[in-house]
Amino acid sequence: MKMPLVSIVTPCYNGESYLDRYFNSILNQTYPNLELIFVNDGSSDNTEKIALSYKDKLEKRGVDFKYIYQKNAGQAAALNNGLKYFKGEYLTWPDSDDEMTPECIEKKVDFLENHQDISMVRSNGIYYDVETDKKRRISDNVNKQPSDIFYDLLLVNTYGCCGCYMIKIQTFLECYPDRNIDESRVGQNWQLLVPVASRTLCGYIDEDLYIVYEHNDSHSRRVRTVNQMYKRLDDFADVLHNAINVSKCDNIKCKRLIDENRFRQQFYYAVSVSDKPMLRKTISGMRKNGSVKFKEWLLFAKHMAARGK
Repeated sequence: MKMPLVSIVTPCYNGESYLDRYFNSILNQTYPNLELIFVNDGSSDNTEKIALSYKDKLEKRGVDFKYIYQKNAGQAAALNNGLKYFKGEYLTWPDSDDEMTPECIEKKVDFLENHQDISMVRSNGIYYDVETDKKRRISDNVNKQPSDIFYDLLLVNTYGCCGCYMIKIQTFLECYPDRNIDESRVGQNWQLLVPVASRTLCGYIDEDLYIVYEHNDSHSRRVRTVNQMYKRLDDFADVLHNAINVSKCDNIKCKRLIDENRFRQQFYYAVSVSDKPMLRKTISGMRKNGSVKFKEWLLFAKHMAARGK
């Protein structure tokens, strides 16, 4: 019996330093039936040369390899481009600077094939800091039974590492029949995960099947100004609002929760940088949502009193 096809979609921008590791992790997969859709998001380095150098190796391994080039438009736009081409029954979208362990795909397919009523599964994984050579587990607090992770994702109380997850394409297409997510510069993983999680439980494999390499030039570690941090939190909340529009949930309730969380995250960031005007703004926002907590009132009062205001 033919094994179901797994579609791997990976956007990449200037990934020459990491692509050998990435492509070798595809070649080393124990699962045989794969298609790889690799989207070069307008790289100015040797990304194209390196990616195409693996074409023969991948095809000899039996991987259906599609290389796509686009002008630089961001990771979500590149992901959208790749999503137009997949043909598989299962979807995973690892980053080009990370690594899947050899059994990463096989174990997730086995789980989903043996749990036909579940449309998504995730594994655990490792954060590896290349600057310090330190490793830590992505999460030590995961329900080992299939569980509803919709609200945990919505409130960012759980991890969304792309290569840890695999979803059934049928459920993805229920969310995005046009195969098109919002092309924001943040939160593309949540755009895929939140709507799917609103429709299904999520399985869990208690093994470290994905390695996230943390390095100083990564997008998540980029030094941002105070205003850039506030905007990033605003943009992420907007992405979640868009994800709710294609989710099966109480839209009004969920959007209120998103806004509560946005103000709360901005409040604590404002505390950390002693930004009094933003403290007022975020407290006002939480009051309108009826969500301000006593400890936040105390912090607010303390910082206002320090300036005699």
